[in-house]
Amino acid sequence: MCLALAACCCAAQVTDTGESADGERAGLSDPRAGWHFHLDPPAPPRKAAPRLPSAGDGDQAALARFRQLQKEVEERRALAVIQPTEPNVRRYMELEAKVVHNASRFADVAQRIAWSHPELDPATQGRPVNATALEVFEQARIRERNTVLAQVAREHVLMFFFRGDCGYCHAMAPVLRAFCDRHAIRLVPISVDGGALAGFPQARSDNGAVRALKVQQVPALFLAQPFSGRIEPVGFGVLSEAQLGERIVALFEGRDGKGTPPPVFWGDQR
Repeated sequence: MCLALAACCCAAQVTDTGESADGERAGLSDPRAGWHFHLDPPAPPRKAAPRLPSAGDGDQAALARFRQLQKEVEERRALAVIQPTEPNVRRYMELEAKVVHNASRFADVAQRIAWSHPELDPATQGRPVNATALEVFEQARIRERNTVLAQVAREHVLMFFFRGDCGYCHAMAPVLRAFCDRHAIRLVPISVDGGALAGFPQARSDNGAVRALKVQQVPALFLAQPFSGRIEPVGFGVLSEAQLGERIVALFEGRDGKGTPPPVFWGDQR
C-alpha cells in the first residue's frame, strides 16, 4: 500500500511540474528504470559562433570595387563621347583624375619596392640605362660576342651570293671582307650571274646553290656548317659589321631554340 501511494505521488508531481517530454515519460513507464530514474532535460541548441572577417574578404571587396570602377569609367566616357555636354565631360574628367592619382601612387610604391628588391628592378635586368653601366655592359657583350664568333669560325663558313652588276653587293663586299678577316671566318663568295666583284677574285660560279637555297635577292649571306650540311640565312641587303656579329651570334646560340626557322641542308632540292 505504501509503495502504491508513493508511485501515485511521483506521477502527480511530474504532471504538476509540466514535464511532458517523450523521453521522460518513456523512462517513467519503463519498469526496469526503477523508482528513482530521471532523464536530463534536452540541451539547448548551440548558437553558431559569429564569422570573423578574413583577409580574403577584403581582397574580394577590393576586386569588386575595381570592376565597378572600370564599369563606371567606361560608362562615363561613353556618355561624354555620345553627349559631350559640360556636366558629362566634367564628371568623366573628375573620375579619370581619381584613377590617375591612384595609378601614380601605385607607381611610387612599385618604384620603392624595386629599389629594395633588385630581382624586381628593371634597371638591374638586361640592358642598363645608366651611361656608366651601359659602357660596362657593352664591353661585356663585345667579349661574349667575340668568344662565340671564335667558336663559329672553327666549324662554319659564310656563303656570300652577289651579282657583278649589283651596287649593293659592291658596297657590302669590303664590310664583309673586314668582318671575316677580323674574326678569322672563312668566306665563300658565289657569283649569281658570273660577274666579278672587287676583293673576291676567286669567287665561285653558281652550281645549284641559288636554287637550293631559293636566293631571290642579293647581296645574300648564309651561315653554313660544312660537315653537317646545315645552312641558315644571316640576312639580305647591306649589313654593318655590328649587325653581322649580332645575327651570327643569335643564330649560333639559338640554333635549337623554339621558333627558330628550320635550316636548309645542302642537297635538299625541295
